[in-house]
Amino acid sequence: MYKITLAIKYLLKRRITYFAVLAVALCVFIVLVVMTVMAGLVGDFKEKNHLFAGDCVVGTESLVGFAYYEDFVRRLEETDYVEAVSPTVKSYALIGLKGSDRRVGVEIMGVDPAMHSRTTGFGNTLLNHETAPSKAFEQEHDPNLPGIVFGIDLLDERDVHGHYSHGAGPNGTSYSVSCFPLTPRGAAPGSGAGMVKTKTFCYSDKSQSGLARVDGALAYVPLEWAQILCGMTDPNRVNAIHIKFRQGVGLKEGCQKVASAWEGFKQDKAGEGMAYLLDPVTVRNWKDYRRSSIAPMEKEQTLMSVMFGFVGITTVFIVFVVSYMIISHKTKDIGILKSIGASNWDIIQLFSGFGFLVGLLGSSIGLLAGWLFLAKINEIEGWLFDHFMWQLWDRTIYAIGDIPNRIEPEVVITIFVSAIFACLAGVLVPSWQAARQKPVETLQVNQL
Repeated sequence: MYKITLAIKYLLKRRITYFAVLAVALCVFIVLVVMTVMAGLVGDFKEKNHLFAGDCVVGTESLVGFAYYEDFVRRLEETDYVEAVSPTVKSYALIGLKGSDRRVGVEIMGVDPAMHSRTTGFGNTLLNHETAPSKAFEQEHDPNLPGIVFGIDLLDERDVHGHYSHGAGPNGTSYSVSCFPLTPRGAAPGSGAGMVKTKTFCYSDKSQSGLARVDGALAYVPLEWAQILCGMTDPNRVNAIHIKFRQGVGLKEGCQKVASAWEGFKQDKAGEGMAYLLDPVTVRNWKDYRRSSIAPMEKEQTLMSVMFGFVGITTVFIVFVVSYMIISHKTKDIGILKSIGASNWDIIQLFSGFGFLVGLLGSSIGLLAGWLFLAKINEIEGWLFDHFMWQLWDRTIYAIGDIPNRIEPEVVITIFVSAIFACLAGVLVPSWQAARQKPVETLQVNQL
């Protein structure tokens, strides 16, 4: 009982311990806020990429695509682990207003809107056809022209609050889309006018996926027209097949089954004339398919974790210094305790209890302060912007809405436990030195 009493006494009576408690609280506060915000940003970014790609993608980086995809799509639709599939064509094009000489280079993706909405989150990104995504390319201005869906950043600009100034709806503007078709061998189909294929589309909708690299560079067109413009006909070809698994099918398990099905399909088509186009095709889960976009965010999160891990290490040294100063002034107490039978282990437990109390109190204060700050973080940023024109992220550049502030229980537990262990580590050496002191030396008259 005396161990607890003395540990509390040292904590409350020595003002220098308040410095240690505040240092622990500040460290916990910073780590909680940074880890919560970063985890929220990365998690939201991953979810948007998942919705964009589906669960699994069978595809190739080649611009000539691969043939016989219809047969493989039918094979997948007959399985018990695939819920929906969507073949797509992705290439590059020059787009401009009809009758204008100005052209802008963009990526185009040919999709079947109904199939793609069942497989990915495409339907939820549409502004005017969200309730009927299968009609994404339908427009009333000119029924004879196919529709085109633009990434929202290609047409609209965000204001300082991250909001778009949307119009009343599709305005029927016509756009010319020009592509450079390729033969199955990757060569130009001919010379002169045949080297470029152009088609006029009528603006039908906008897509807001929340991914800057998608919304600012991608336009969607009907699958059949993308195949014509890119020369992916005779036979029809695509670049990728997006797949959504049925509920209960794990990502790894589903991708392994798709990979096995693809290997069997390749063997069945080995004797076909364009079987060579199937060789570079790979089966990847959505994380690997979008790795080039996700990896930088994950590296930033890891870097931030490491950096603030070093901040946490400073807590160890602060507790070490405080504990050493307290112990150096409590040699008399230590000598008395050991003279009445306290063991070395009892002394270590006493000062370890002191370190535990510092960690417990400091981490509790830091977590409470962090929770209160995160609850008001968006209001605080709004106030700072209104009064000082300061934002954590420039919403005209970054596709970020509110700052993520959802606290995950596992993050809180990890930070709480780590803070206590850091304090125990900081007090370990001083407590061991205190335990080694001999009563005959500490209780000498000239030492009292």
